[in-house]
Amino acid sequence: MGLSDRWPVLATYPEAAAWLQVEADLGRAPRTIEAYARGLADYLAVCRREGLDPLTAGRAEIARYVRDLAERPNHRGPNVVALDSGVGLANATLQQRLVAVRLFYDHLIEEGRRDTNPVGRGRYTPGRAFAGQRERGLVPRYTKLPWIPTDDEWRRILVAAVGAPLRNRLMLALAYDAGLRREELCAVRSDDLDPARRTLRVRAETTKTRRERVVPYSAATGALLAAYLQERRALSVARGPLFLSLSDRNRAAPITLWTWSKVVRALALRADVPRFSTHTLRHLCLTDLARAGWELHAIATFAGHANPATTLQYIHLSGRDLAPKLAGGMAQIHAWRVAQLGAPDGGAE
Repeated sequence: MGLSDRWPVLATYPEAAAWLQVEADLGRAPRTIEAYARGLADYLAVCRREGLDPLTAGRAEIARYVRDLAERPNHRGPNVVALDSGVGLANATLQQRLVAVRLFYDHLIEEGRRDTNPVGRGRYTPGRAFAGQRERGLVPRYTKLPWIPTDDEWRRILVAAVGAPLRNRLMLALAYDAGLRREELCAVRSDDLDPARRTLRVRAETTKTRRERVVPYSAATGALLAAYLQERRALSVARGPLFLSLSDRNRAAPITLWTWSKVVRALALRADVPRFSTHTLRHLCLTDLARAGWELHAIATFAGHANPATTLQYIHLSGRDLAPKLAGGMAQIHAWRVAQLGAPDGGAE
């Protein structure tokens, strides 16, 4: 299904389709293009509803759009974006929507269709985008630290995982051990693994930053992998995607992102830890590495971060700078978490 099929409003603005095609041709990740399309489609839909021309919109029209974002109901229920608010989209969603709109206007300027960017910050210089002194953003940006489970919540997750299919327990272990994003985990191929050295090659095309990296995994995860490979042979003996569907409808097909999200969501609900998600394992891994005393650049390399500021949040979350004694013994805790996932299989779903 194409972008215009999912968001028909994009087809009514050739400039929007042209910009998204340029971004795709530049090699942006499919998920990035999808996020741009979703944000731009939302803006264009509001413009159409309000009778605005997005190609000539100014600061006032953008302000009306920001107000719409801030006042519309959140599909997940009330979400406090200010102390006296209780409504509106999450701050991160607001920022994401505006980034797509700002980049769209950057494109129009580059194409000579506009002279100014109503969303931009700073002074626009052709070929250099917005350089020099930057103005205050349209919406205040809130930076929240990632959520990670407490030890008690982690134990509840482990209890809920007992009896889960071997594939699911291996995916949980590998996601934590190697700090993998959901897209990276589901895209692992059998030939990405080196069991002799217990390393995993995370291919550039599967990563958010398009940076390939090689990461280790623990002996406990290696034991789970060996057991799963035997089980996998009953589904397929061909090289290719490592994690295969167990369902009768899609048997032996590569597991999808949505299937894995549903698996983790069901696990979180069984454990009564509703905030646990596919990305929690990555957050927990990187925080544990920070607690263990890993340096900033080492964590950034391990995680595949392009910006060290992203890595720094795990240093803050770990409390390492405030409590240096926490660093002692964390290597054993890291191994313990995965060892629990390697407990004997109690059955399959």
